[in-house]
Amino acid sequence: MPAEQNYRAELVGVFGCPVAENPTVVMQEAAFRAAGLNFRYLTVEVKPEDLEAAIRGMRAFNMRGVNLTIPHKVRVLAYLDEVEDDARLMGAVNTVYRRGDRLIGANTDGKGFLQSLREEAGTDPSGKRVVILGAGGAARAIGVELALAGAERITVVNRSAGRGRELVELLNRNTGVRAELAAWDAPYAVPAGTDVLINATSIGLYPDVAAKPELVYDTIGPGLIVCDAIPNPPDTAFLKEVRARGAKALDGLGMLVNQGAIGFTIWTGCAAPVAAMRRALLEEFKADG
Repeated sequence: MPAEQNYRAELVGVFGCPVAENPTVVMQEAAFRAAGLNFRYLTVEVKPEDLEAAIRGMRAFNMRGVNLTIPHKVRVLAYLDEVEDDARLMGAVNTVYRRGDRLIGANTDGKGFLQSLREEAGTDPSGKRVVILGAGGAARAIGVELALAGAERITVVNRSAGRGRELVELLNRNTGVRAELAAWDAPYAVPAGTDVLINATSIGLYPDVAAKPELVYDTIGPGLIVCDAIPNPPDTAFLKEVRARGAKALDGLGMLVNQGAIGFTIWTGCAAPVAAMRRALLEEFKADG
């Protein structure tokens, strides 16, 4: 008797705007091949005003799940059936998965960042003083996970005081960390005693690869760990600048791979082939590591 034929691939993907430069498809397709799974990862540009329709389309296509990137991580909560507790605390979702007919929101960004900080930078956030540039979805995820991991103090630096204040109040209200807001209306001087500085904005994202956060770079030097959440390019102009000043630089590639591995397992139920995922991205970016 001939084997049963099945030409239907399971669909996952990413919704964002802009999204053309998002490299997640490279690592996820490599992971599906390595695991022998008939999955396809779709990179879909969804305008902000079309997000609700896109989520309806996800339901109609019976997709297994999607990632959310700029600018959808916060607004998507309104269109889901359920949100995991930590993602609800963050107020941001970067991964949606299906359970029966229900769409559930999760956030793997902060977990991926923490894993990268511990494994690649050799740093535990407990007791550390942290400065986060930005207050969007990535900053929320990273800030909450750092707070839950025992960071001593988190300073949020953001151009929009209202959005920055929302994140600071969220952290102070729901975690044991001491959080504060700093204005970013001029080059920001990193306070003495800061242990970890994180760029959680889109500054420096491809194609604007020459852009750097507006900082007083003379306040950055040896002893400071500087992280960039941007994965494309991995070695941003920002990281090149801080590395030249003696700081330890952590790129966004590890965060991307780690959070993607968590998403892979949520969608497929299989252990993620992390080495294959990282190798695919390194080859794509022609990076060292």
